[in-house]
Order: sequence, then structure tokens, then C-alpha cells
Amino acid sequence: MLKTLAVANYRSINKLVIPLGRLNLITGPNGSGKSNLYRALRLLAETAQGGVVNALAREGGLESTFWAGPETLTRRMHNGDVAIEGSVRQSPMRLRMGFAGEEFSYSIALGLPAPTRSFFSLDPEIKRECIWAGPLYRPASLLVDRNGPMIRAREGRGWDVLAQHTPNFDSLFDQVGSLRSSPEVFQMREFIRRWRFYDHFRSDADAPVRQPQLGTRTPVLHHDGRDLAAALQTIIEIGDPEALHAAISDAFPGARLNVTPVGGGRFAIEF
Repeated sequence: MLKTLAVANYRSINKLVIPLGRLNLITGPNGSGKSNLYRALRLLAETAQGGVVNALAREGGLESTFWAGPETLTRRMHNGDVAIEGSVRQSPMRLRMGFAGEEFSYSIALGLPAPTRSFFSLDPEIKRECIWAGPLYRPASLLVDRNGPMIRAREGRGWDVLAQHTPNFDSLFDQVGSLRSSPEVFQMREFIRRWRFYDHFRSDADAPVRQPQLGTRTPVLHHDGRDLAAALQTIIEIGDPEALHAAISDAFPGARLNVTPVGGGRFAIEF
């Protein structure tokens, strides 16, 4: 479970560290940053899929996603006495994101490259990545440290270099991570890859969720819901069917849920 989410210098979010529970509800008026917090979490998920640079490019490039306000907020700005306006930056611009988990935690910092004549001169660079043990960062808890092109992992009281020439557009998850040499990277990568986002869950007549689909045991629902019938049947067979049927009855009094095989290994939902 995620214990804490941290985002800095991303769109309307200057700096935010938010504790998380098993169920979290984010509310607020339009323009308060709810969507940006969610998008930051999706960007974090892209690190384990090898797509964080492409995801930022689809948003208009890293520079367009930076917090546009001043580098530091004064007390008068916090009190609303003066307007929050941009200013000349004194330190390098960095987009920073991370989360704390129960066993391991992860953070990433992205910045702009040095100006060149390359067609890819606007591509963001991964400047730093860290994995540490437990929910709180301490130098002694750091397990894997990527600084520029070098990735190193703690080995006893010292460090073991895992890679020295990592491309600046690749996450450490793309370059290292095995049960033998760097189990922390492997475990964190698989943990992030299990995240699901259901913000594009279709329910129209042609939606995958409403069509008979090939069914296999499904403990985690696909992001577009295509394997809903298989996921429900998995709950019925190896989960908590009583809780499932009670939830259906509570939401739709008198209704029953059935999952039916329709041939060729496909499942359909009857309601």
C-alpha cells in the first residue's frame, strides 16, 4: 500500500506531500489541482513502463508542465496579501515525484537537457532516482541510487555499481532489476506495474466490458475493464463471493449476478 505521495514543481502543484490511507477521496473546487495530482501519479506509473519521457512529451514537454509560480512562496503570498507570480529562477528546474510504501519507497527527478542542435533537445532527462527501505528516507536507508548515468546499489557497507552509462531518457527500471543483482529494483518495478487507472473506463454498448471475452483467472481488473467477467468469476471461486453478492444486492435490490461461459473459453455477465 502507498503511505505517502509527494509531488513538486508540477503544473499547479508547487510542493505537496500527502499521506494516504487504504481509501482516499480528493475533493475541491475546479482548478484546485485534483487532476494534476492524479496525473502526477500516472506519470509515476509510467516510470516502470518505460514511458515517462513520452508521457511528458504528450503533455507538451517538460518545460510546459513546470510550476509557473515563484521559486519560493513568501508568507505574504500564503496569506493572500500579494499575488503569486513567476520570478527568475536561481536553481535548476526539476520535476520531482515520489511515493513511500510499506517496504520500499521511490523518487524521481526530471530536468531539461543542455541546449543542443539535436531534434530531441526538448526531451526531458532523468537526473536522479532513488529507492530506499521503509516509508521514511534516511541516508542509511538508501538502497539504490541513480545519479546521472550511474546506477549503484548498496552492497553491505559499500556500493556496487550496476550501470555506468545509463541513457538519460531511460529509467533505472529499464536498465537494471533482477532477483539476483538488484531485487529491490525488481520488486519495485513489479509493484508499480500492478497499478491500475480506471479514468477511461467505457460503458457504452460497444465497450470491451460489455462483450464476451476470453476468461482466465484475473485477480486484478484490466484498466479498460475488458476482463470484468473473469475478475468477478475469480472472486466467486477464490475470493469473497458473499461480499460480492451482498454488494450487488445492496446496490440493486433484487438483482442477481451470474457469470456464464458462452463457448470458446469466453465469459459473459448476466445481471
